[in-house]
Amino acid sequence: MTTLHGFLFQVYPYVCFAVFLIGSLIRFDQNQYSWKSDSSQMLRGRLLRWGSNLFHIGILFLFFGHLVGLYTPHAVYGVFLSAASKQVLAVTAGGIAGAICFIGLTMLLYRRLADPRIRYTSHPSDIAVLVVLWVQLVLGLVTLPQSLQHADGSVMLILSDWAQRIVTLRPVDATAIAAIHWSFQVHVILGMTIFLLFPFSRLVHIWSGFAAAGFLFRPYQVVRSRRLDVPPGHNEPGQASAVPSRDIGRAMDNPRAAR
Repeated sequence: MTTLHGFLFQVYPYVCFAVFLIGSLIRFDQNQYSWKSDSSQMLRGRLLRWGSNLFHIGILFLFFGHLVGLYTPHAVYGVFLSAASKQVLAVTAGGIAGAICFIGLTMLLYRRLADPRIRYTSHPSDIAVLVVLWVQLVLGLVTLPQSLQHADGSVMLILSDWAQRIVTLRPVDATAIAAIHWSFQVHVILGMTIFLLFPFSRLVHIWSGFAAAGFLFRPYQVVRSRRLDVPPGHNEPGQASAVPSRDIGRAMDNPRAAR
């Protein structure tokens, strides 16, 4: 193990995680108007609709698949699922979701670069994020053949142990990570870098997506009709006058009093 491996797999994860959390809080506090994903759906809407749906379906499956696969202790699922079976399941499901995500992300990247109007109105960070995600996705697909060469799930167990030690603040031995194939190492490093870039890009709108789940548990809003606030004798536009005729006559005789 080199000093570089020690930094990348022992120190760099905490740097990325700290920037991810603190940077998101600072951006929300200092620049809430940028807490969004700029819309360009008026341009090439059909390509956006297909690309966005395929991308989000694939990326959500991959995100939660990685989350459960990496951070679930082997003792939890080892009773009914072996490491080899989990490896086959991860490769199969991840391959399908990765292919769907790759098609959608490629469509979004092509749309962003091929249309001059969309490219002109895009922030450099918008294009950079799509490129980084595309490269990360390609690296993930590249690791699939390597995963099949380790059908016993040994590499998966090494990566899971490393990830669980990181989040539980336990000592990490980067020697085992340094011994696996380079594609896994680069995939892990670029994945951590995405968290590092998160607060400085449009990716922050993901927080709003998770926060939207709070609407499921929010109390019902009480909506009152404006008709309840109409004082007696006043009519809404389009309705007949509710003022007695004698009062209308008095108002016509004395306009000053009516005002």
